[in-house]
Amino acid sequence: MKQPSNRLLPISTIFLLCVWNLVSGQIRYSIPEELQHGAFVGKIREDLNLTVEELSRRKFRIVSASSMQYLDVNRKSGILFVNKRIDREHICGQSATCLLSLEAVLENPVEQYQVEVEIVDINDNSPSFSNSEIRLEIAESAMPGGRFLLEYAHDLDGGNNSVRTYQLTPNEYFTLDVQSRGRHKVPELVLENFLDREKQANHRLLLTAFDGGSPERTGIAHIAIIILDTNDNAPVFRQSFYTVSLMENAPTGSLVIKLNATDLDEGPNGEVVYSFSSYNEESVSNMFTIDSMSGEIRVKGILDFEDTNNYEIDVEAKDRSLPPLFAHCNVRVEIKDVNDNPPDLLLNSISRTISEDAPVGTLVALISVTDRDSNKNGHTDCLISPNVPFDLKSPFRNSYRLITNKVLDRESIPQYKITVTCTDRGSPSLSTNKTIVVQISDINDNAPRFTQSSYKIYVTENNVPGSSIGSVTAFDPDIAQNSQITYIIVEKRFQQFPASSYVYINPNNGTIFSKHSFDYEQLKSFQIHVQAQDAGLPSLSSNVAVNVIVLDQNDNRPIIISPGSETRTNSSVPRSADPGYLVTKIIASDADSGQNGRLFYLIIQSSDPGLFIISRNSGEVRSVRRFKDSDAETQRLIIQVKDNGYPPLSATATITLTIVEESINIQTDVSESSKGFRDSERLTFYIIISLGATSFVLLIVIIVLVVAVCPMGGSSAHGRVCSLSDCCCSRELEYQSSGVNLQNVPDSNLIPNILEFRRNGSFSENYRYKIRSTPEPAEMIFTKFSPQIPRTIERNAMDASQQSGKLTNNWSDIPNEVSSFFTS
Repeated sequence: MKQPSNRLLPISTIFLLCVWNLVSGQIRYSIPEELQHGAFVGKIREDLNLTVEELSRRKFRIVSASSMQYLDVNRKSGILFVNKRIDREHICGQSATCLLSLEAVLENPVEQYQVEVEIVDINDNSPSFSNSEIRLEIAESAMPGGRFLLEYAHDLDGGNNSVRTYQLTPNEYFTLDVQSRGRHKVPELVLENFLDREKQANHRLLLTAFDGGSPERTGIAHIAIIILDTNDNAPVFRQSFYTVSLMENAPTGSLVIKLNATDLDEGPNGEVVYSFSSYNEESVSNMFTIDSMSGEIRVKGILDFEDTNNYEIDVEAKDRSLPPLFAHCNVRVEIKDVNDNPPDLLLNSISRTISEDAPVGTLVALISVTDRDSNKNGHTDCLISPNVPFDLKSPFRNSYRLITNKVLDRESIPQYKITVTCTDRGSPSLSTNKTIVVQISDINDNAPRFTQSSYKIYVTENNVPGSSIGSVTAFDPDIAQNSQITYIIVEKRFQQFPASSYVYINPNNGTIFSKHSFDYEQLKSFQIHVQAQDAGLPSLSSNVAVNVIVLDQNDNRPIIISPGSETRTNSSVPRSADPGYLVTKIIASDADSGQNGRLFYLIIQSSDPGLFIISRNSGEVRSVRRFKDSDAETQRLIIQVKDNGYPPLSATATITLTIVEESINIQTDVSESSKGFRDSERLTFYIIISLGATSFVLLIVIIVLVVAVCPMGGSSAHGRVCSLSDCCCSRELEYQSSGVNLQNVPDSNLIPNILEFRRNGSFSENYRYKIRSTPEPAEMIFTKFSPQIPRTIERNAMDASQQSGKLTNNWSDIPNEVSSFFTS
């Protein structure tokens, strides 16, 4: 920026506007731009009615609103002066008014005054052109009156100091017309006469711009006008409209069409250049390209029939003349569809969960299918995965309903993954699949089921009350609340007492506990029914029978019945007795059964150990040798009776034997003892026969029921036999008396198929009869296992057999094995 001349400085000082108005604490000054440092602005101290002393004491200062401190105050004189050179065009540009806002601040007390300094423009800038030379190309065929816009000049000054007018070098072809456009003066070149390139090929003119300042400033630019030769022939296409078909999968670079346009001019005026006109849509230039020399249109981008199925291309052909002449043609490119889009599946209204009691035809999902391809490429067919209880129905094209077609069962299949596959009819076909996961919700449609059809629990007698004796387990294939099982005991009476008086059950896990200690000798077995009930609504339940079998323990000591109930017994034996002479017989019984009731006899102490011996099984005490005169007349025997349990229990008896000479008295005593024994044996055996007869009648009734229920396989020995164990409940009978134990031994299903006669104590062996059912209900097979028994007991058994014959007269079909037990 130019500095003002020395001649202007006095003038600026003379015409300095020092006018101010103090209105509500506001002062305004006016100065021209470009003043030097220290130039006077105004007497601000006097304008504020302040003294010099107040300026210093009250810390008078000037605060500028701008970052540059253009003005400052002299505190000694109170004069406002220019601190830095002010360029109005730099601060305010070409604004009509340019103000610098200041603030005068006093302290003690604080006072603030607004000060505005107007910067007045001076003509310190000349007009200038962006380009020192302006080039124009005008065809020689241009008509008079033609206008050509020229570049306008710029002036940084504003107002009257800016560009005012233009002047053109005088000539016979062009004149200058100045137009006002906003703040600018724009020059236009006007053609006055026809041009002749052959007479004058170019023109050079001088354009001068003048501003309105005083003194006036100017700026110049050179105009170079080139006269172009006339091109009087435009290119011509063979057709104005072309139609081309193209597959949408055409690769990049594929030829679409080759265009050809001719121009009758010679030289550059006849050379044709091809291009897409500006009238085309943007997609044309994205998808296609044209060779400017050959006119070949080729594929540039990726075509998609579904986006655009045709393109309208406007092609422009122009010659190389200046100015060029143009020709246009239209090329229509029709895109042919190929099957390049798979079907698109849209799942609507999906039911992710379906109740297992949902009726056939329940809606699962609505499926919409779209294919962006056209014709057969857009036709779709949908299927679902096989072997699922669902079906796909199509009410109309491209719409499907997924519904149930069978009854659902969550316990069989709790979840279905249904794959829907849609295939179009293109070649090759394309397909799309989606998987729908359907959860089957549970309903309470399954009652609890026990793991066994019946349960058998073994518990030893003398168990601790409240202890666990067994458990039952049920399961429910339902889930959640429907599968929560509660166990209860169904109230039924057994031996006049409810089942709950014997045991109780944990309702959560099915563990069965005893309520009291069991005694095998009083209760050998009993049956309870357990019910398993779920928590569904409504609840379902099932029952199972639990057979509780009490197992015997060795908790009863042997009881010595004979001779006498006292532990000490006196007997006599003749001195003339032969070896093997029956001195006495120990008869004992044990309330336990099985091995716990099997007794053994042993002499644990004797006056003469080698004189007497006792039978281990029968309890018969016999002499070993003849008595000698040297043998003591009184012999003392301590006999122990011990059972076969674990741990074994025992009882002892002390027998004092007196060796006498008189055998008559001894025989009498022995005969009386034998008679008493026979009477006792006879009564016991009567009871056994009565119980046995009752059991046989019951067995016959059971066999008849079995034959009636179970199919008969034929009469051959190898035909099918309906076993008692298949249909019947267990029954066990046991009779205990002096030395006799009748026990019905059940098999694994509590079916009595062995009738066992046990003679504890003095009898040498037990007798067991096995009863097998045969196809004929009235026919039973008895198998006897008979050991050797002493003669004395044999005779007593025969007498008992004769008395029992009256009780068995009606059993004519039963073989004589029973009576042979007593007579053999």
